[in-house]
Amino acid sequence: MLDRDGFRPNVGIILLNAHNQVFWGKRLRTHSWQFPQGGIKPGESPEEAMFRELHEEVGLLREHVQIVARTRDWLRYEVPDHFIRKEARGHYRGQKQIWFLLKLLGRDSDMNLRATDHPEFDAWRWNDYWVPLDMVIEFKRGVYELALTELSRFLPHVGSAPANRYLRRHHSPGHRSGTRTSRESDAAAPVPTRESGD
Repeated sequence: MLDRDGFRPNVGIILLNAHNQVFWGKRLRTHSWQFPQGGIKPGESPEEAMFRELHEEVGLLREHVQIVARTRDWLRYEVPDHFIRKEARGHYRGQKQIWFLLKLLGRDSDMNLRATDHPEFDAWRWNDYWVPLDMVIEFKRGVYELALTELSRFLPHVGSAPANRYLRRHHSPGHRSGTRTSRESDAAAPVPTRESGD
């Protein structure tokens, strides 16, 4: 399901533990790390899609989390042509996402990367909130930066608030791949890796 501009509706999930660290998943059989995300099916609301993806990719249920905040509007990224199937080129451009900030109410042991027959991740860990963007596939980095920055104001108070390390980085030309529409300029409403069998 694409919008008229060629973007597929999607949700992204930033899951916090009690120390404001975030769930960081290693994509199956790759060296790339990312947040859980997935498409919105016809008839689903972004919140319904988020809970479905949370269970499919992380194994958590509604009762395991609390919604802290979500991005105000869609954040978009374009997918390079060489990542797009030939039959989709020319009309599919990328993803538009609503991002949710969640607080884990359950335990680490409630997570299950094999909750479905098509797992997304084969390992996970808790990471500092400002994740290293160089570990994220390049065309998603701008949206990650936008989502984390927008939602950081809603972080629960746990000691001192983490400083936005992205503000100290030098941005190279073309770094910010994430985009908003004109309505979207306002702000929003060392741990060992866990293997998938844990």
